[in-house]
Amino acid sequence: MSNNGDISPDALDSIRNISIIAHIDAGKTTVTERILYYSGKTHRIGEVDSGNTVMDYLDEERTRGITIVAAAASLNWERCGNTNLIHLIDTPGHIDFTAEVERSLRVIDGAVVIFSGVEGVEAQSEKVWRQSNKYNVPKIAFINKLDRSGASFKRVLAEIKTRFTGVSITPLEMPMGSESELRGVIDLVKMKAVFFEGEDGSNIVLKDIPDEFKDESKTARDEMLSAIADYSDAIAEHYLSEKEIPEEMLKCEIRKLVISNKLIPVLTGSAKKNIGIHPLIDAICDYLPSPNDRYSYPGITPKTGQHIEIKNTDQAFCGLVFKLIASGSADLLYVRTYSGKLKFNDTLLNPRTGEKVKIKRLLRLYAKNVESVDEVGPGDIIGLIGPSDTFTGDTICAVNRPVLLEKIVFPEPVISIAVEPKSTKDKDRLNMTLDLLCREDPTLTIRKNDATGQNLISGMGELHLEINCHRLKNDFHLEARFGRPQVAFRETLKSETEITGIFNRTIGEKEFYAEVKIKLTPAPRLEKGIEVLEKIKNRNSLPNSWIASALETLDNGLRTGGNWGYPLIYIRGEILEIKGLPDKTIESSVAGAVLDGLQQAIRKTGTTLLEPIVKVDILSPEANIGEINGYLQARRAVIHKIESLPDIKHLSAEVPLSEMFGFSKALPKLSGGRAAFSMEPCGYQEISAQDLDRMITAQSSGI
Repeated sequence: MSNNGDISPDALDSIRNISIIAHIDAGKTTVTERILYYSGKTHRIGEVDSGNTVMDYLDEERTRGITIVAAAASLNWERCGNTNLIHLIDTPGHIDFTAEVERSLRVIDGAVVIFSGVEGVEAQSEKVWRQSNKYNVPKIAFINKLDRSGASFKRVLAEIKTRFTGVSITPLEMPMGSESELRGVIDLVKMKAVFFEGEDGSNIVLKDIPDEFKDESKTARDEMLSAIADYSDAIAEHYLSEKEIPEEMLKCEIRKLVISNKLIPVLTGSAKKNIGIHPLIDAICDYLPSPNDRYSYPGITPKTGQHIEIKNTDQAFCGLVFKLIASGSADLLYVRTYSGKLKFNDTLLNPRTGEKVKIKRLLRLYAKNVESVDEVGPGDIIGLIGPSDTFTGDTICAVNRPVLLEKIVFPEPVISIAVEPKSTKDKDRLNMTLDLLCREDPTLTIRKNDATGQNLISGMGELHLEINCHRLKNDFHLEARFGRPQVAFRETLKSETEITGIFNRTIGEKEFYAEVKIKLTPAPRLEKGIEVLEKIKNRNSLPNSWIASALETLDNGLRTGGNWGYPLIYIRGEILEIKGLPDKTIESSVAGAVLDGLQQAIRKTGTTLLEPIVKVDILSPEANIGEINGYLQARRAVIHKIESLPDIKHLSAEVPLSEMFGFSKALPKLSGGRAAFSMEPCGYQEISAQDLDRMITAQSSGI
C-alpha cells in the first residue's frame, strides 16, 4: 500500500478499471453510490431523488436527476485479507451524451451493464452493449429494480438472451421473491441464500436456501454448470461425472470465460433497497479482468507509422488522455496509463504536437474532488495537471519513446443552434467560453455562419445543446440569445468515380511533383461513415511515408465539405496508385495530389444532400399507441414494428431528426403522460427538394 492508502502501482492483478453503463433510469448512479458507500469511500448513501449524489455533481445533473458527464472515482474493496483498487467510471444513459460512454469504454478493462427489472432491454441498453463489444470489453450484467411493481427477473433475463447472441449469458444468482416480496438473492456458486440486513443493508448474512426456493435454485445451478461446461473442459469433466465442483475451481473457470468474452455472468437485486450490491462488487473483483489480463496495446510510431505493441512491462511511460475538465488556467486531464511509471515534475511528450509537457500534479480522482499522489504506474486511471494544448484522444509518452495510441472516435454532431451574446461587450467572453465547452466535449463543435456572422454550436441532440446553453448562463454567467434547432446535413457522392490528382509546383527554387490515383465509391449506411483503403499494386516499391500521407490526407479530405458546404459521409475511398520522383516527391506533394483528385471528383461527380435520421423506441399503453403512430407517420416516420409486451406496447421506428424537434413535449399530451421514449442517431438518408424547402421555411425565423 502507498502512503495515500492505494495499492502499489505494481500490483496490477489487484486493479480493476470498470465502467457502469446502461439505459437512462436503469439505476447506474444508484448502484454506483452504493458501491462508494459500502467500500467506505462515502459515509452516507447518495440518492438521485435527494440531489445529494457524489458522482452526479453538476448542478444540471442534480436538478434533472440524470447523469450528464462521466465521473471517475477510485476506491478500495477489502475482502478476506485482500484489497482491490477499483477505478470506477459512472456514465450517462441518455443518447445525447454517448461520447461520455465512448471515451470511458476506450480505457476501461471491464463493464457492468445495468438493466431495469421492469423495462428490461431498452434502446440505449443495446447501444452501450454494442459500444462495449467494439472495444472487446468483458461484461457483467446486473438486473436491477426487482423491488418495483411489474419487475420480472425471468422475463428480463430471457430478453437479454434474445437480444444479445453469440455469448453465453449465464445467471450466477437468482432472486428470492420479487416486487415488494424481494428478500435477498441466492448465490448459485456457493448455493447459499444471501440476506442484506441492517438499515443500510451492510450486514451480509449467508443462510441455507429456504425450502420454497430449493428446487428452483437446484435447477438454476444445473443450468449454470451446463452453460459453463460447454466452454470449460475442467467443469465438464466434473459435471458429467457428477463430482463435487470446488468453489475456487468454478470461480477460476468463470473468470477465464468472462475475460475471453465467452460468458457474461448475470447478477440481480435492487440498489434502491440495498440488495445485491456486495455480491456485485465481489463479482467485479472475481471475474472482470485486471490490467495484467490484457498486457499489450496497439500503437504506432509517429514518424514512420510502424505498428508496435505497448506492454505493461515496458519501462517507458505511455498514457491516453480520455477526458478533460477545461479551465482558464490549467486543464484537468483524465489519463489511463498503459506502461512505465510517472512522477510529478516528470517531462513527457505529446507526439501529436511534438511539444514536451511538464507534469505539475498527479491526482487520484474522486468525482469533482481530487487527491495528490507522488507516483503512478501502468494500468491506472489518474488525473494530471500541467500539459497545455492537450486534448481528448491525445497520447502522452516518454520523450525518448514517442508513440501514438489508437484514437478515440466520436460520433458527428447532428443538430445545431445559433448563439450570440445579448451584449456586444460579452462577444469575446462568449467565444472563449464556447471554445472551453468544446474542448471538454468532443461531440460539441462551434463554427461561424459565414452569412450571418453568428456562432453555430452543434451537438448530439436537443438536450445536449439545451444543457450547454444553460451552462453558459448558470456556470459562466453569460446572457445569450439562441436560435431554433437545425439539423446538421451531410453530403455523399452521386456515383462511383476514379480520378488522378496531380501536384506539380515550383516553390522557391525547388520543384515538387506527385500523382495519386484514387477511387471513390458511395457506400450507403457505411458504419464508419468514411472508410479509406490502400489498394496499391506496387506498394513495396514506395516509401511508407508516401502511402501514410496519401491515406491520412484522403481520410481528412473526405471529412471536409462537399458542393453544398456540408461534411461528406458514406464514402469508401481507395488509393490505387502513387507516382513520384525521388528528388521531387515528398509527403506534402503526395498530400497535394490527393487533395487535387478529391476536389476534381466532388466537382465533376456531384453530391447528394443527406439529412440525419434517428431510431425511436416508444413504450406506451395500448390505448395511446394508435395516436402516437399517426403522429409519427405524419412526420415521415418508417414504422418497423409494434410489439406487445406485458401491459404495454413497444413501437420502433426511424424518423428524420428534424421531425422530432419538440417530440419530448408532444408525447405526454398524446399519452396522458404515460408513455416514454428514447432515440439515437442511426444514419442519414437523402432528402427530397420538397422536404428541404419545407424544412428551410420552418427554420428561417433565426434568432
